[in-house]
Amino acid sequence: MMRIILFLATNMAVLLVASVTLNILGVEHYLSGTGLNLTSLLIFCAVFGFAGSIISLLMSKWMAKRSTGTQLIEQPRSEEERWLLETVAELSEKAGIKMPEVGVFPAQQANAFATGWNRNDALVAVSSGLMQRFRPEEIRAVLAHEIGHVANGDMVTLALVQGVVNTFVMFFARIAGYAVDSFLRRDEEGGGVGIGFYITTFIFEIIFGILASTIVAWFSRRREYRADEAGATLANPHAMIGALQRLKAESGIPDQMPAQMTAFGINSHLKQGLMALFASHPPLDDRIAALKQR
Repeated sequence: MMRIILFLATNMAVLLVASVTLNILGVEHYLSGTGLNLTSLLIFCAVFGFAGSIISLLMSKWMAKRSTGTQLIEQPRSEEERWLLETVAELSEKAGIKMPEVGVFPAQQANAFATGWNRNDALVAVSSGLMQRFRPEEIRAVLAHEIGHVANGDMVTLALVQGVVNTFVMFFARIAGYAVDSFLRRDEEGGGVGIGFYITTFIFEIIFGILASTIVAWFSRRREYRADEAGATLANPHAMIGALQRLKAESGIPDQMPAQMTAFGINSHLKQGLMALFASHPPLDDRIAALKQR
């Protein structure tokens, strides 16, 4: 139920912001009796394309806390929580960022994530399974990996990449839809577009969206290598390699991260074959090999 509420809240916010923005900009409708207004179409697609990714970014901490059940550590109740706060504070200072909020989320799978709309207002959380089974130096390396994501501005960059991708998926889908509709309709039907435009646009949005998601996934995989490198630098190279090896050893434990949070976790189940193009994370063997070669 919470996921449905979050989905509806995000989409309502996108529609509201996009509609207000288009009215303020005075953007005319991109469809007219004379054809497509490409300038209006591009602005329309950019507003909706970036509105979704930016609103998701701004809501990311709130959504992450609720979708994962993360409990923030504000006042440590145990030595373990005290150590967690002190370690994040140390790594944050070393990375040159403001200390993020720190939390633990209930999951048997060893995992961790970082999110937030900017590097000085972030959230870093680890799973209870990771805290129970990983050695302190491995936990520290995982935290350094997540701090690396924050310091590199990965969340913002990913939102911008997603916004560009959304824009051009919508833009080219509507051009393709208009071209197909114009070809199918008879000249005597007059101006405007028919139902073929909407059906074809919908189909092309799915096709282009699938193809474009490989670009976003490629960027996500590249940022994992950079975060691993940051983890090795901020913490310890051997500890970072050890943490990744332990994640590999626990690959049989079911993934309990919500789908919308998968790209932000340190751990993600390996996809095989063609589906590897859509993976948000590289294979752990490749990540370990990259660290060994540094």
